[in-house]
Amino acid sequence: MKKSIKLLSLAVAAVAFVACSSAEKMAKYADNVKVVCEPEVLEVVAGEIQADVTLTFPEKYFHKQAILVVTPVLVYEGGEAAAKPFIYQGEKVKDNYKAVAALGQTVREKALFDYVEGMESAVLELRAVVKHGKKEWTVPARKIAVGCNTTYMLVDASGYIAPKADNYQEIISQTEEGQILYQLNSSVVANSQLRSQSVKDFIEALNEINANERKSLVSTEIVAYASPEGGEKLNTRLSNNRSLTADKAWDKLTKGLEVADPSVKSIGQDWEGFKQLVEASDIEDKDLILRVLSMYSDPAVRESEIKNMSAIYTVLRSSILPELRRARFIANVEYKNYTPEELVALVDDNMDILDEEALLRAATLVKDNVKKAQLYNKAVSKFGSDRAQFNLGVLALNEDKIVSAEKAFALVKTKDADLQNALGVVELRKGNLDKAAAAFKKAANDDAKHNLGLVDILNGNYAKAAQELADVKGCCFNRTLSLILNDQLDAAKASAKCKDARVSYLKAIIAARQGDQSAYRVAMAEVSKDAKLAARAEKDVEFLQFR
Repeated sequence: MKKSIKLLSLAVAAVAFVACSSAEKMAKYADNVKVVCEPEVLEVVAGEIQADVTLTFPEKYFHKQAILVVTPVLVYEGGEAAAKPFIYQGEKVKDNYKAVAALGQTVREKALFDYVEGMESAVLELRAVVKHGKKEWTVPARKIAVGCNTTYMLVDASGYIAPKADNYQEIISQTEEGQILYQLNSSVVANSQLRSQSVKDFIEALNEINANERKSLVSTEIVAYASPEGGEKLNTRLSNNRSLTADKAWDKLTKGLEVADPSVKSIGQDWEGFKQLVEASDIEDKDLILRVLSMYSDPAVRESEIKNMSAIYTVLRSSILPELRRARFIANVEYKNYTPEELVALVDDNMDILDEEALLRAATLVKDNVKKAQLYNKAVSKFGSDRAQFNLGVLALNEDKIVSAEKAFALVKTKDADLQNALGVVELRKGNLDKAAAAFKKAANDDAKHNLGLVDILNGNYAKAAQELADVKGCCFNRTLSLILNDQLDAAKASAKCKDARVSYLKAIIAARQGDQSAYRVAMAEVSKDAKLAARAEKDVEFLQFR
């Protein structure tokens, strides 16, 4: 029995010794400390790498008078980076480090690193030193994580921005007009009216239409009126009669011309024309007349009220009413504008004949950026085009000339949502995410909303980014990336419809995360055609399982 007791005592002593009866043993038996790192594959988020490290010290491991310094070190191609050390002390150490009980304890720490290019294949290891008094013992380094995910850095952060659109019309609707005037209460067309300058100009316009291959006569009209004086019934009858005599006059005037038969209308009292002529006149009391028109809708009341203003009515009877005893001749014309091919040719041959809209449209047709700039500058100098000035800024951004873009946008006079979005894109390109976000929020248009999604990806706000990029038009790349970052793989797979090597790269990531080796190989076959993406894929931890 005594022998058994003695052997048991020796066994307990041995366990105590193994469990670190001295500070030196802490270094020797450091493997007894359980270490867990989350995530097992590190991830870069908003330019930082965070590792959550959990250390579990077993019972009787930590010497009561020892200090343990644990330094997380990220070893990568081209160097290494050390995070802030974790420092622990035994129960009897009188210092301000985190105390670890001799009975065992679990502690949780965070290790932070700023991302440096080359960390994609990094290894995270813990390097530790045990200290007791003036003595130190180095603990063998322990690897706790391999690889670093940089998928969010695939984001296309150039920003969504579109040039101002032109209002160029390939077919322009035009009208040509002439008119004949009648005497008071008459529907007879005087011969002098058939020889009036208005009629001569109209006939000349009809001849020019027939001679111009760019113009087509679509339809013709005759519209007859009566001035608003003398009663509504009388004027309705008078207007009808004038439409008939105007139609006969039309036949005389257009005899021998290739002109379609006109539609004939009778308006009656021309209150609308009366209002327009009064507004355009310099009659002293015209505001009073216009007030009467706005207050009363009944024609008889209107006429009565105006006649009561005898002095004013005298002026109206001599200068306004005679112009309303009329019939209008109208030709509706379609003008065929320059074709795209003609516009491109004119850029080199005769740019000066192009108007503002043609210059803006031509800039969308030429591929050479120097010519685009020439067209925009011409529109600015000749027409003061604010849209062209804005587009010069967009063109500079497309060439990644940030300073030139800023200068161009500074000259834009229209401070609208498009300009605010453009200024945000400038800040985005400069890496000023807070300023960019502020500008995008102020703009509050669709492009700005999508650009906020890019800022959110760069800041690690992936859920919000996916919402903002959900309805983005054009290339599906950023939208698909946001869904991957949110681990919405099925939605990302459905989103990845664009034919682009970058989108194929995202398809490869989706396939790798879903364990679909066949889809991975198909996607990587496309990726391999892009040398830069292919080189990235060789180091990307997303594809570790298939390498």
